[in-house]
Amino acid sequence: MDLNDYFDPVSLPKPLLRNVAATEEFARRLTVHVPDQPIRDVGDFDVALLGVPEDRLSDNKGASEAPDHIRSKLYALSRLRGSLKIIDLGNMRVGNTPGDTQYGLEDILFHLLENEVIAIVLGGTQEITLPACRAVEKYRGRSRLVTLDARLDLSKGDDTLRSDNWLEELLDREGTLRSLGYQEYLVNPRDTERLQKHGHTARRLGRVREDLSDHEPCFRDTEVHSYDLSVVRMSDAPGTLNPSPNGLSGTEVCQLALYSGLSDRVTSFLVTEVNPRLDPRDQTAHLAAQMTWFFLSGLSRRTREQPDPSSEHFIQFILDLPATEEKITFLKSHLTNRWWFLSPVPDKVTGKKEWIPCSYRDYQMASHREIPERWFSLVQKS
Repeated sequence: MDLNDYFDPVSLPKPLLRNVAATEEFARRLTVHVPDQPIRDVGDFDVALLGVPEDRLSDNKGASEAPDHIRSKLYALSRLRGSLKIIDLGNMRVGNTPGDTQYGLEDILFHLLENEVIAIVLGGTQEITLPACRAVEKYRGRSRLVTLDARLDLSKGDDTLRSDNWLEELLDREGTLRSLGYQEYLVNPRDTERLQKHGHTARRLGRVREDLSDHEPCFRDTEVHSYDLSVVRMSDAPGTLNPSPNGLSGTEVCQLALYSGLSDRVTSFLVTEVNPRLDPRDQTAHLAAQMTWFFLSGLSRRTREQPDPSSEHFIQFILDLPATEEKITFLKSHLTNRWWFLSPVPDKVTGKKEWIPCSYRDYQMASHREIPERWFSLVQKS
């Protein structure tokens, strides 16, 4: 695949204001696709940044302009410490139809997967998450998705694919869907029931904000990480079509983006629904750029580890569960202080009981003879 056929070169003006000396800016530590420097061997890089200026399946007209606004703010941030090799591929040339864009993006992301390159995708609107999931399914047989959104993008009575109903396609597919940060008064209660009935997870805003670290496991074993900026409160991110006075703070969403970067399995990180036409002083674009920076910061210092009870780096705990004959086995890593438990049911693909990422809170619940929600949800799904 020649990626030059898919992308327009990057063309940005010099920043009006500098946060750091020009030699210390983020832009100085990446390779950029410009007219006189075409894309060569993408396999030489760890991360590829790309814009997808697509908003034709949404009422959020103007979101297609977001990639360059976010990119300009990202370039002006401080350079990352570490040895990540990053390339900015530019903005994807959208197809004649939104469907053409989706097929093209799926091919691009599959090509990056084959070359073990992690994608940062700047939207555009959030239905571009679907090609990311399809690419992972094509490459690995199934996909795991975590999405952050103030709403649940399920059917509103119209079967035509849109940015506000794209999750419908994933409900019955093999894989895991986790939706974090939804606001109850913006969501049909039946939609949360539908997600749970299909074995997926929906966590409301209050639950997420109560303890961000308890949700780190939602990111750890997940390939596709998709952020709709409407999950952030209006005061911190006004530049979306449907902002809400409530939501995550800018600091909180950057912490979650860091968890995305620390993930062992992440293949794509998507930032969507930013609309520069609704964004005074590019405030939301600034936040999206900082989220991207935190994602890369996590990626540059992540520790990839496989839970192994026989390794000296792990300690094992076996606890009885109340009112059952079941036991639950936990592992804790001495290297990262991360936790796992042994699944109560075999994985449908491997046929084996897998180690499931969990939090210290899950261990605390089990030690107080309470059944952890993550453990129970696996039993329900089986």
